[in-house]
Amino acid sequence: MFREISRGNDSFTTAFDLAFAPADRASTDLAVRCVVAIPVRNEADRLPACLAALADQRDRLGRRVERDVFGIIVFANNCTDDSGSLARALGNELSLPLRVVEISLMPGAAHAGNARRGAMDAALDWLAEDSATDGVILTTDADSRVSPDWIASNLQAIHAGADLVLGQVRLDEDGDLLPEALHRRGQLESEYEALLTELNARVDPLAYDPWPRHATISGASIAITRKIYEEVGGLPRVSLGEDKALVAALMRFDAKIRHAPDVLVTTSGRCDGRAPGGVADTLRLRSDDPEAFCDEALEPFRIALRRAQWRRRLRQLWSASDLAGDEAWARALQISDSCARRAHEALTFGAAWSEIEHDSPRLARRLLPPAELPGQIKLARQALDRLRKVGLSPCEDVQAEPAMPL
Repeated sequence: MFREISRGNDSFTTAFDLAFAPADRASTDLAVRCVVAIPVRNEADRLPACLAALADQRDRLGRRVERDVFGIIVFANNCTDDSGSLARALGNELSLPLRVVEISLMPGAAHAGNARRGAMDAALDWLAEDSATDGVILTTDADSRVSPDWIASNLQAIHAGADLVLGQVRLDEDGDLLPEALHRRGQLESEYEALLTELNARVDPLAYDPWPRHATISGASIAITRKIYEEVGGLPRVSLGEDKALVAALMRFDAKIRHAPDVLVTTSGRCDGRAPGGVADTLRLRSDDPEAFCDEALEPFRIALRRAQWRRRLRQLWSASDLAGDEAWARALQISDSCARRAHEALTFGAAWSEIEHDSPRLARRLLPPAELPGQIKLARQALDRLRKVGLSPCEDVQAEPAMPL
């Protein structure tokens, strides 16, 4: 896979280095082979903490994870500092099974999506060398520090049946320097996101992603099985939002995605990041413009509720697809006959839902200004209070304020 992406660039240099030294190994119950893929661009200052966190990985009982369980790919792309040589030195110093890939991507291709794709494809190559058919690819960022049980928690979720695991991300001490107004806004956004996440978990429950769960999608913490990574065609080569693009592709594929609340990563709260469109750019934009719109996932409550209810209804129709025709789907989901036909003919539930989301103006995304967050939080709390008290049967929908139709 890495060689494939290599052929797509006419001019670059590469170097593979393996730094491995045996270490004292404590007994562990982790048996799945995995490789951690880290895209790096001029991160000499933060890379030591990133690799030190991986060197301190423990199993669920606090015992050191054996070095032959995991490997690390450092994909040093377009670096003008000594990130590559530093990674090699740290690999030796920390006794890490580490490979360094140094590459110069062509202008126009030197973006976050290609960098992470290259890192994950190199991880896939390593798993293939080891014949690890049941292997797992993990990825994080060079300015992030994974928790001591990060590998163990990801593998536990994979062992429980997940195809892809998404971890929670929190800001490091640099985040303390952000404007107080941004912290207050962040608290409101986090509260609203948690309410919408619980709403979705209760209205449209998923056995493989039960409550409690979170809603974070970040390249700072992703784990994916080798099998599903190959089947979906790898990480999408997009310049921005490659993590969200991967999740969207997997949802159309009906992959089992787990938003694991016990998988934790601490990432940089700086405003001068290396990847355009990443966390740093978002923090800088909101610092400069306090009224900048929220993330599109934080949509108005009534639209979020409608989306969850329609997805629930489609899931019920999908499970009984041989008992209802296109017209029944159109009536139940309030969609056009042509959309119902396309959804009915889709090969996966995710593809059918994508058709409905794309076709229906009533599910169109509307960006939420931060000033509306308190009112939306109030609506979400009221609806969830009713859900928590009475639950939800397979045939009923929770209602928003009765006097205010959806």
